[in-house]
Amino acid sequence: GEILLGVGLLALALLAAYRLYLRWGTRNGPGGAARQGEAAALPRMKRRDFSLEQLREFDGARNPRILLAVNGKVFDVTKGSKFYGPEGPYGIFAGRDASRGLATFCLDKDALRDEYDDLSDLNAVQMESVREWEMQFKEKYDYVGRLLKPGEEPSEYTDEEDTKDHTKQE
Repeated sequence: GEILLGVGLLALALLAAYRLYLRWGTRNGPGGAARQGEAAALPRMKRRDFSLEQLREFDGARNPRILLAVNGKVFDVTKGSKFYGPEGPYGIFAGRDASRGLATFCLDKDALRDEYDDLSDLNAVQMESVREWEMQFKEKYDYVGRLLKPGEEPSEYTDEEDTKDHTKQE
């Protein structure tokens, strides 16, 4: 029963994503082409870790670079600005931890938390969904660091680690 429910929810989510793509994927909105050009001109981001407060700076409005976190990992989704930019259908996730919203297929601001979210109240189907989203982001976007828990110290990344990881993804 739970498996059938999970498959049904996944099918609904895929249908919703497809419909959003049809609606938003073919148009950039006001200034979209300029924003895409600006995004393409940005250099590759060096690896670093982010607190929630630091992540919020990269929402596509205050900064042309757009980052979001999924399952504790931060991705540079700038090249997907027509989806994750301020005018995009998933713009609510820009500069935020998108895990809960993606897990619950909810695009409301209420689905996102302003403090660190350990996701401990999500069920197994929702956690599997978060892991699947994480894999999709790994395949499509650059991994730029970790989302730090409160009190956690950032890692020190060497240029060699940074280069090795970036070339592995391409």
